[in-house]
Amino acid sequence: MTMKTYVKSLRCVECGREYKIDPIYVCEFCFGPLEVTYDYERIKLDMTRQKVESRPHNMWRYRELLPIDGDPVTGFDTGYTPLMNARNLARAWGVKEIYLKDDSVNHPTLSFKDRVVAVAVTKAKEFGFDTVACASTGNLANSVAAQSARAGMKRFIFTPADLELSKTINSLVYHPNLVTVDGNYDEVNRLCSEVANKYHWAFVNINIRPFYGEGSKSLGFEIAEQLGWKTPHNIVVPNASGSLMTKIWKSFKELEKLGLVPTVKTKVFAAQATGCNPITTAIKDDSDVIKPVKPRTIAKSLAIGNPADGYYAAKVTKDTGGYGEDSTDQEIVDAMKLLAETEGVFAETAGGVTVSAAKKLVQSGRISKDETLVICITGNGLKTTEAVVDHLQRPTPIRPNMEAFEELLKKLQ
Repeated sequence: MTMKTYVKSLRCVECGREYKIDPIYVCEFCFGPLEVTYDYERIKLDMTRQKVESRPHNMWRYRELLPIDGDPVTGFDTGYTPLMNARNLARAWGVKEIYLKDDSVNHPTLSFKDRVVAVAVTKAKEFGFDTVACASTGNLANSVAAQSARAGMKRFIFTPADLELSKTINSLVYHPNLVTVDGNYDEVNRLCSEVANKYHWAFVNINIRPFYGEGSKSLGFEIAEQLGWKTPHNIVVPNASGSLMTKIWKSFKELEKLGLVPTVKTKVFAAQATGCNPITTAIKDDSDVIKPVKPRTIAKSLAIGNPADGYYAAKVTKDTGGYGEDSTDQEIVDAMKLLAETEGVFAETAGGVTVSAAKKLVQSGRISKDETLVICITGNGLKTTEAVVDHLQRPTPIRPNMEAFEELLKKLQ
């Protein structure tokens, strides 16, 4: 589907200076992050609810608000994941209406990262790169390995050496160049910044970062469309770098600017693990300072101790009347089990963080029980089985006869 581009420039979030569309990510004057700007007047003329609804059920149905110039090279089956009405969970918490935005079934690698990578790989191809690379806590590595393979590009994946085995396997199966580093994500990312300065590679979360982040907006666009072209009263989002939450908020405001949804009054809430909570700590302290921490949590996909967009994520919660909450490892496991037992959704540890945080926010009254709540589930539990394996009761085998079964049945009833 060849379409014209609606991208105008890259603009510094801090000082407002504009740059042409290039693989750059930081302002050369104030070192602020760059983000993509669009020609909203032209988009308003070309993008309607009816046109969006007539398109294939994937993330590219919102093509006008995504930063590519030509046709996508991947992501054709990515996005438009279910917005589940979580009636059982709502009943358990006494909440009127809870929805799960379930990216645990996203294609091809079962996490929301498939959205950002589809944009990043397409943009890398447009810029003329032949190699895609990333620093990752797992999900991004899986998606870069898979989608770069589909696009016919070389790929280098850098991850912490202690990453969950299942996530490592989910990258290796696509046969990338996998580099495991003795260090946490922040140390891996620093190495990648040095590599990016020497080699002409498209690092999706470094020199392609402004474009990569825009892919997250598709999650927000879908939520609004699936709710009947309106935004929820409350949304709880897991935070690692903080980018996802800022982009969901940007997506809501873009739809409002285009007249596709009514005035946005959504409160945005940040969720983190207690063992890596620089963003929620700043929110609770009402501070503009994000103090780096050393991650110690089972939620490895959220284990970024020095989040690049932490300040902006915290600002979103403050600007919208939201808040931040975090969860211990045990609370994460309990929430993963609760979600599976009530709604049949097996989320990874990040989902446990979000569900647990949402529960606390409801119990504290920060989220009203009479309002709509959306909880973002960003990855599949099959990737983090290590987190729950020791918390599940395993059955003891019985003899193959009715007498043995009847004995067991008495114990179970």
